[in-house]
Amino acid sequence: MSELPFAATTPVSVARVGLTARDATSLAGYYRDVVGLQELMRDGETITLGAAGRPLLVLEQDAAAKPDDPRAAGLFHTAFLLPARADLGRWIGHAMEKKLPIDGASDHIVSEALYLTDPEGNGIEIYADRPHEEWRWTDGNVVMATERLDVRSVLDAAKGDSRWRGAPENTTVGHVHLRVGRPADAERWWARNFGFDTAAWYGDAAVFLSSGGYHHHIGANAWRSLGAGRRDETRAGLSWVEMRSSLVEGESELEDPWGTKIRVVPGRPA
Repeated sequence: MSELPFAATTPVSVARVGLTARDATSLAGYYRDVVGLQELMRDGETITLGAAGRPLLVLEQDAAAKPDDPRAAGLFHTAFLLPARADLGRWIGHAMEKKLPIDGASDHIVSEALYLTDPEGNGIEIYADRPHEEWRWTDGNVVMATERLDVRSVLDAAKGDSRWRGAPENTTVGHVHLRVGRPADAERWWARNFGFDTAAWYGDAAVFLSSGGYHHHIGANAWRSLGAGRRDETRAGLSWVEMRSSLVEGESELEDPWGTKIRVVPGRPA
């Protein structure tokens, strides 16, 4: 059995993501077939999906919701972190077999990742981290980049057991990347409310924030949303992000400067 990824062992980490869906049943099918999540529960029109019993994604039905606006504040992508590089190789094989449309494939030095978009426009990252002991830090900033992914090398990591069986045990949401109006405002908000450190900046349009020395639990960019104001709650897309914290004793809910709901629950994942 693989170990729980480093991202989930820090004092604060991402627990679950909630999406408002125009067609939750259809969207759940996509996350089962493409991402490999399992349906864990249905409560009315709300569907919870996860891996090996661990809830990771909640789809909340709202047929009247307007489509998400990619230039507004909201979700850039939910990043599903696989426990091992071989798992990523198995998922790539699955994507190739199914001829899945892929938006990008990148080597970020700290991690290797592929990107896609669900049928309602929500971004998804499927990734595996390199060992955190090998990450390089310079003046408090982690060294990251966006380079071409060596797909063949990742596929080779799964040789001998290349069959994709769905998201494996200890799959987590490693990070959530948000669209914001001003990354500097996001940096201040997450530092003040969660004690997050700034791990890296990409120019002045994207910041990466983390707890406990991870490369990022939260990304915040204004690549298409510069100057965005408060979110329109009548649109589909991101509903909430749930953070798990060992630094609190009770549950709470906050709003970031753009009205994104950030839930907080105590404890660490088991």
